[in-house]
Amino acid sequence: MELNDIQKMIFEASQERDGDFCRIFHGRGGLWEDWKFLTIDSIDNILSVAIFSEIEPALEVEILEMLREIAASSRYKNIVIQRRYVKDAPAEVLCGEIGKDITACENGMKFKLNLLNNQNSGYFGDMREGRAFVRANSHAKNVLNLFSYTCGFSLAAKLGGAANVVNVDMSKGALSIGKTNHALSGIDPRGISFLPYNILKSFSGLRKKGPYDLIIIDPPSFQRGSFAATKDYVKIIQKLSSLACEDATVLACLNAPELDENFLLDLFGEHAPEFKFVERLKNVPEYASADESRSLKNFVFERSK
Repeated sequence: MELNDIQKMIFEASQERDGDFCRIFHGRGGLWEDWKFLTIDSIDNILSVAIFSEIEPALEVEILEMLREIAASSRYKNIVIQRRYVKDAPAEVLCGEIGKDITACENGMKFKLNLLNNQNSGYFGDMREGRAFVRANSHAKNVLNLFSYTCGFSLAAKLGGAANVVNVDMSKGALSIGKTNHALSGIDPRGISFLPYNILKSFSGLRKKGPYDLIIIDPPSFQRGSFAATKDYVKIIQKLSSLACEDATVLACLNAPELDENFLLDLFGEHAPEFKFVERLKNVPEYASADESRSLKNFVFERSK
């Protein structure tokens, strides 16, 4: 993979893609060893570029020149770069303007974005298939959305006809954006809860709103002071029996390349054996990985009587 090849991919995307969010280049997947530091996303007429490790200054200059050429000759007139390897991940607007009212669109859902944020923008495109599963399996169901962040699964569940959705996340700010996302997507807020709880300390309160037909577990792999998948995921799995209805479905997610797919399978087998593994959802093609067993894991389990 050469820089010219990446430029060609961007030009093709500028002509072929609609306004929906799309990852154009996913170096993080490890398919191109020399480009593991780079991701490029398309958001209508915006390119959002992330650099995850320090690179040779000459190469960075070449990349910036290429992006300026893209801005001068394609629909991508606005380009923002985030250097994720620098403390606080400062963002630079390379070309055009990046406004405050930017949204990512996905199958009729809208997500408010902050592309100048020093961490995540508010939307994870690699979870598209997970949201599609929830949308297809939520009709008339009581849904529990754990680690809801900006509530993408809630949007999918309500558009799929869910009766009730309980969103739980420690971040009041993320939940506030989640409420905005529901409004942007034209979703009636009735039947939706937004709870700023520490999940690991709130199981008794969550049981009062259950039992749940569909439970979504989508935690960060590591968040200092609140959650570490290696020691805390099991605590949620151990509580599933008290939260779930008799024939509940669980979508258990994990984005931790250091843990392979057996991590979740073993935890469920040991601590919640009544929840039987059904399938692993396919990942979004644009986020392909050199080792799919360690890429984003979306596992479906069903409770058997």
